[in-house]
Amino acid sequence: MARYAECPSVEVATHVDAPADVVWSLLCDVNLPARFSNEFLGAEWLDGATGPVLGARFRGKNRHPAIGEWESVSVVTACEPERVLEWSVGDPDRPAAVWRFEIEPDGAGVTLRQRARMGPGRSGLSAAIEANPDREERIVERRLEEYRTNMEANLRGISALARQAVQAG
Repeated sequence: MARYAECPSVEVATHVDAPADVVWSLLCDVNLPARFSNEFLGAEWLDGATGPVLGARFRGKNRHPAIGEWESVSVVTACEPERVLEWSVGDPDRPAAVWRFEIEPDGAGVTLRQRARMGPGRSGLSAAIEANPDREERIVERRLEEYRTNMEANLRGISALARQAVQAG
């Protein structure tokens, strides 16, 4: 069991029967995870950005039954086309969370990984932990499981869309 200050993380991975460029083109759609997530509602690029490049910002909208709806601004903190896409939620120097996709060649397709790391900056979890410090580890563990559930749904959805794109030629 982890504490929030330890910046706990979760990772999921799957094989995708598609080349890296097809998977990358899907990841470049900032709204794609909204199709599969039960929490992420969508996003919009800011400052004239139209896709992921280092330093680009976007505003995302989320909903969770425990805290309602909220928006946050994220910054792309790593971007290597067909390899890595990462963004930090809030201040990149002290983010509320860091999200990352990695694409690795794997036989005829790729391995697609999604990682999420909590903290060290304040997040929606901070108030719950402050109100229930004796339950911090359980709160963090439950949130990591919510992350995992949505990330697994993302990878299943991306994999299905990538297969469809390859079949469509």
